[in-house]
Amino acid sequence: VCLQHEKPFEGINGSGKHDNWSLSTDTGRNLFKPGSTPRQNAQFLLFLTAFIKGVDEYQDMLRATVATPGNDHRLGAQEAPPAVVSIFLGSDLSAVVDSIINDTTMKGAKKRSINIGVDVMPPIPQDNTDRNRTSPMAFTGNKFEFRMPSSSQSIADPNIVINTIVADVLSDMADQLEKAEDLSMAIHDMIKNTMRKHYRILFNGNGYSEEWVEEAKKRGLPNIKCMVDAIPALVSDKSVTMFEKHGVFTRAELESRAEIMYETYAKTLHIEGLTMIDMAKKQILPACLRYQSHLAESLINIKKATPDLDVSVQESLMKDIQNNVTDLYAGIGKLEDAVHQAEKIEDACSQGHFYHDVVSAAMDRLRAPADRLEMLVSKNNWPLPSYGDLIFEV
Repeated sequence: VCLQHEKPFEGINGSGKHDNWSLSTDTGRNLFKPGSTPRQNAQFLLFLTAFIKGVDEYQDMLRATVATPGNDHRLGAQEAPPAVVSIFLGSDLSAVVDSIINDTTMKGAKKRSINIGVDVMPPIPQDNTDRNRTSPMAFTGNKFEFRMPSSSQSIADPNIVINTIVADVLSDMADQLEKAEDLSMAIHDMIKNTMRKHYRILFNGNGYSEEWVEEAKKRGLPNIKCMVDAIPALVSDKSVTMFEKHGVFTRAELESRAEIMYETYAKTLHIEGLTMIDMAKKQILPACLRYQSHLAESLINIKKATPDLDVSVQESLMKDIQNNVTDLYAGIGKLEDAVHQAEKIEDACSQGHFYHDVVSAAMDRLRAPADRLEMLVSKNNWPLPSYGDLIFEV
């Protein structure tokens, strides 16, 4: 069976896509690959700068393109990139960027350098990058690898946005450079000033660490953890202006997409909530009650046969099961109430937030006693495949 849910199992690696993006000329020249001439390397740095600026200015929109109900569970967990958008350049290319920003000579490159031939620019080392798996957007030699898309989605939406934001930045750069009297100096100043302004988006460290979450907050990088909080970026004035400028989407088209995304989230959580109620009421609860009955009969028989025997283990097990069954039953009622309330909300945005804030939280609370009961009820009596069955015994 192929599961397309991004995070079907808690604590186990999820499933996503890696979208490899680059840009080439009509003659096949990769614009994100350092070359062997001053012109090619200046061109490479300029396009690299345009990409960095575009991602920094529209990071919230990029996050919106990978917003799915399943991806909310995946991002930031078990080898998936975090919800904070950042760019990994690798140590050598980062050293180039630092030397440009600070007007210093680059040091420490272990690989052969390619002479750029422009006095105001440092040499560029050939690719010496590693593969930081915690980075959502990593430079991997001659392309960028966007690792946030979910397994169930098309990469069309991320690519539309990346194409458009880079085109928008390049358009502005071209307008400025076409007026320059000294092109080489203008390119240098543009790269230096733009890199300095958007340096906050560059990060080579561990994206899973709590330190990075705090550092990202200090840098002003948004940490958008759920789909419903990501959607508004699509219809912000900044996004609408850019898409309309390049003839990609109109405001009405973007608003329609946002509406559909809210509806998709609500319907998905609605189906999951009803499914969870059905499983808990018709499978898990009856199985637990049957097992309790079995334990009770066993306990009565043991006491009859050997009245002096210590049965504290059986009694403790029955008590644990009863406490969790009580919590399970209460959780079913609360989830049912939450789903019924959500159904009555007409505004798509408000309904989506209610499903996230109330229904999803109720689902988490219901799952907790069910998970505990799975460890208390015997395998023969448990009505569903266990983690061991699903993962290790296929």
